[in-house]
Amino acid sequence: MSVSELSISTQNYLKVIWGLSEWSDDPVTATDIAQKSGLRVSSVSDAVRKLTTQGLVSHARYGAVELTELGRKYALDMVRRHRLLETFLVEHLGYDWDQVHDEAENLEHAMSDFMVERLDAFLGHPSRDPHGDPIPSVDGVLTVPDAVLLSTVEPGLRVVVERINDEDPELLQYLSAQGVVPGVGLVVAEAAPFSDAVQLLVAGGTATITLGRQAADALHVSRS
Repeated sequence: MSVSELSISTQNYLKVIWGLSEWSDDPVTATDIAQKSGLRVSSVSDAVRKLTTQGLVSHARYGAVELTELGRKYALDMVRRHRLLETFLVEHLGYDWDQVHDEAENLEHAMSDFMVERLDAFLGHPSRDPHGDPIPSVDGVLTVPDAVLLSTVEPGLRVVVERINDEDPELLQYLSAQGVVPGVGLVVAEAAPFSDAVQLLVAGGTATITLGRQAADALHVSRS
């Protein structure tokens, strides 16, 4: 069965569950899903029970929610649609990278499998979306960069931006204006004591950028 045959609600739940574990090893709970999706915990708990019955997730009472092999396949299908759409909107329709997340959220449910593959071919089979997130292949293969949160990098190290969380448009606008985009090199500078901030110098620049902990946690970087 194609992921297109699942309800929009089911598609969304599977993508949210997968997204919560993409860059974190923490167990996914019904509360996490509710916070991410803006729904009541009671509604999420009912949905998780239905997904369990359908064989899409496994969930022990009061325990973590985990995708089954089938659930993961469908989740990656949805992620693939979303990230291909974001790439298309930026590269060919003139969208800025802070505008595409919500647009792709709406469009991804209307695509047929055939259209997804035609779009992938049209784009030249991209491996990353505009925010640096890896795009799953048609076979569900995901090449994840060896990256860590910027907030965990010690001062003095040179790093390369691998991906930036796309959920905060204002942060994306700010980072873009500062030249902080995927593929750009950064030098992590010494921050003020007890500031809980990260000081950055963009490669080739002279101005220092200060990011708070929440903003720094939106960036994954690798050693250059």
